[in-house]
Amino acid sequence: MTEQGFCKKGSFPSKLRITDMRFVDIVGAPMDCTVLRIETNQGIVGYGEVRDFSNKMYALQIKRLLIGENPCDVGRIFSKIKQFGGHGRQGGGVSGIEVALWDLAGKAYGVPVYQLLGGKFRDKIRVYCDTDVDGKHGGKDMGEALKKRMEKGYTMLKMDLGVDLLLEIEGALNAPLGYLGAMRKFSRQELSFGITNKEFADFMNVPHPFTFLSITEKGLDYLAGYVADVRSVIGYEIPLAIDHIGHVDLQSCIKLGKRLEKYNIAWMEDCIPWFYTEQWVQLSRSCAVPMCTGEDIYLKEGFLPLLKENAVSVIHPDILTAGGMMETKKILDIAEEHGVAGVLHMAETPIGFMAAAHVAAAAGDNFVAMEFHSNDVPWWHRMVKGWEAPPIYDGFVTMDDKPGLGIDELDDEVLLAHINPKRPGLWENTSAWDNEWSHDRTWS
Repeated sequence: MTEQGFCKKGSFPSKLRITDMRFVDIVGAPMDCTVLRIETNQGIVGYGEVRDFSNKMYALQIKRLLIGENPCDVGRIFSKIKQFGGHGRQGGGVSGIEVALWDLAGKAYGVPVYQLLGGKFRDKIRVYCDTDVDGKHGGKDMGEALKKRMEKGYTMLKMDLGVDLLLEIEGALNAPLGYLGAMRKFSRQELSFGITNKEFADFMNVPHPFTFLSITEKGLDYLAGYVADVRSVIGYEIPLAIDHIGHVDLQSCIKLGKRLEKYNIAWMEDCIPWFYTEQWVQLSRSCAVPMCTGEDIYLKEGFLPLLKENAVSVIHPDILTAGGMMETKKILDIAEEHGVAGVLHMAETPIGFMAAAHVAAAAGDNFVAMEFHSNDVPWWHRMVKGWEAPPIYDGFVTMDDKPGLGIDELDDEVLLAHINPKRPGLWENTSAWDNEWSHDRTWS
């Protein structure tokens, strides 16, 4: 190995072959996350990650197509496996593998991945910090939490603002009788209520237009007052985005957007499902708050209707759903052609974080910032050997020239300490998936 421990001396990229793929599932990073490791015949390993709250089965089904392949042939392999991805968490397998392939290619050739994506467009990557406040609280409490982010050097912020804040306020929401009671149970996401994962999924899988849930004038008053209290603490100079509006109707989103115009919101995120293009057009044209979506869209083709119809002002792909690093770079490029700003969703481990940073480094003028959702996870950075702190200084990530993603080795002791009890096992054997077969062709 070299002094940095990344590239194996005497390795031959043209002779590099994939020999294995293994996984570890962890919790609280801040989400449930799955890290994957692709191993090779030359001792070089590549790290990837399956999207948060997804499942390694989406990657395991593809392993049979990877064994014996040269991981440096990223484009060809991606063209073969992309049919096995889908929107939302279903894109996690293909995307996580693609990230690991780029990590391997960079390590094999001794260059950082951003160089393989076209080279650096910028040295420093702006990071915006998502912020949560647990339990019952008000806008002033959220404002204080956001202010602490600012004191750490973050130059952009995001917070949740939606129906969860209204569940205990009588008359703030309108819905068929009994629905709000179910929402109160499901919003806690605690199985202690006897709720199964399937029941939770069935309840949450009803698209916004069909829930018949709306925000009343009383609810709108509360949310506007909440934002006013936040702004009274953090001021008006820093961009503030909002997320998790809730599964409410289009009309409620329009009313809320109009109420929030005077608070200079950076964007309202995922107000309605991403595939309702005409509703996004109507929402964007009905108020002056920029609209944003994209974290659940797989492949660039999924973004095209939104871009062509000028339906949003900001796109927000997650590389672990979108199809990986190169696909996300292409998505940002297409958005730039349509005059749409690009930000990157990220609620992952250091693997997903660094993958997003490399894409951001190579992205064009329309890139604004990438998300960081783990500010309050004290052990997050310790997953990587040699990291003494998260690689964020004064709200920016500074890129270096370490090969691949810039991560040589993960710390197994830290991973074991936070392993998912429902999916235990550290880098366990997956050879049972090596020789599975299916007639994958999608045409005759």
